Amino acid sequence: MSAETVAPAWMHEQITAEEYDSWSEEQCAGIEIVDGMVVVSPSASKRRHNRLARILANGLDAAAGPDWNADTDFDVRLQDVPLTNRHPDVVVYRADTIDIAPTRPEHVLMVAEVVSPGSETTDRIVKVDQYAKAGIAFYWRIEQAATGVPLIYTYILDPAINSYRTGDMFTGVVKVSAPFAVEIDLGQV
Repeated sequence: MSAETVAPAWMHEQITAEEYDSWSEEQCAGIEIVDGMVVVSPSASKRRHNRLARILANGLDAAAGPDWNADTDFDVRLQDVPLTNRHPDVVVYRADTIDIAPTRPEHVLMVAEVVSPGSETTDRIVKVDQYAKAGIAFYWRIEQAATGVPLIYTYILDPAINSYRTGDMFTGVVKVSAPFAVEIDLGQV
């Protein structure tokens, strides 16, 4: 039996926002949609990856104040046609949009990605461009260094050119005043 007879049709055809919105949470788990095509997210080193994301989200959520929430495990709808849904590792979004789905870029202040084997190019190049063009003000990239101490790269949107300017780089502990004052020790993994 060939792979084409086993693979479902949606893996070979563009899907619409309406089709995606009809899928169950289980069907949407572990995937992103880029230009209408299903992209399976890499799952290597999940424990360390998930812990870094959770520590970061918890720290951001505690510092965000009442206007913002920080969380993991949901999509941001970057565009409807062709459908592009990204699943950032951490999202800081307006608290008053907690019940609005899908989450749109205008609801989002910041996204963060924890780079894993298999996501290097996407997290370092592709998503940086997509998030900037969508107008998301801040992007953080967390690299899982060989030393075990994460490296955190921060980026700030320049809205005049819809591109990020490189911000500060941190080793282990990130301490910033924007998007709000926060200090988070990611070296505690």
